[in-house]
Amino acid sequence: MASRSGSKLNASTAAVYAMLVTGAALCLLPLLWTISTALKTPEEIARDPSRLIPRHFAPDNFAKAWTALPFTAFVTNTIFITVINTTATVLTAALVAYGFARFRFRGRNLLFYIMLGTMMLPYQVTMVPIFMIWRSLHAIDTYWPLIVPTFLGGGAFNILMLRQFLLTIPRELDEAAMLDGASYFRIWWKVLMPLSAPALATVAIFSFISNWDSFDGPLIYLNSSEKYTVALGLRMFQDSFSNETEQLMAASLIHILPMIIIFFLAQRYFLKGVALTGMGGR
Repeated sequence: MASRSGSKLNASTAAVYAMLVTGAALCLLPLLWTISTALKTPEEIARDPSRLIPRHFAPDNFAKAWTALPFTAFVTNTIFITVINTTATVLTAALVAYGFARFRFRGRNLLFYIMLGTMMLPYQVTMVPIFMIWRSLHAIDTYWPLIVPTFLGGGAFNILMLRQFLLTIPRELDEAAMLDGASYFRIWWKVLMPLSAPALATVAIFSFISNWDSFDGPLIYLNSSEKYTVALGLRMFQDSFSNETEQLMAASLIHILPMIIIFFLAQRYFLKGVALTGMGGR
């Protein structure tokens, strides 16, 4: 009887793993095709575009794509915007979440629900009014419209995630720090921030990917090509070199490589933060 139940369990486990492997392979197939195409010669792409393993590798496609347009400037601009925005998002979202999680004041729940309500507004609804505000401030074709909003709370989703994580941390730690004479700001910085490392890493990864891959914001506010980000540069490359498929795929890999590296370096914290966030009470 036990052997039958064990065999059924093994069969179900094997079926689950088979489904997971199949799903992972299907998700990885576009990436593998992109890598394969980026390493092919133009002649091989024209002759056999579906072949995953190139017959003749052409790694110089990456150098050609990098020098075809000023990708050095695009990457530098993107790193500048992404680093500032990610840092600002993590710090301001953590500070606002600390207020909602630890302080009791009149209208707290109302403000929290209003903040959550902003998540229901599509970006297209506020795009034109926000653009008009920045235009009246003469900030078009500058980085200010892309940077300043990240200092204003860090986004409702990030605040919600960090608030839920902070609610899982016992208040006794705050009280012990107060007995030692710590201020509210020091409790946030010295006690809660280190304990919130998994949730902060999750917010940082989401923010990094969002800013690195951002297209609409730079497209709306940036007019000078020397200020373009990688996403806009990739679009410019597609318009100018649409027939150079191998170089286009190489440029695409240049664009997505930092996001892949960041995710795998912080994967442990990311998975831990996703697993723990949302388990807190009210």
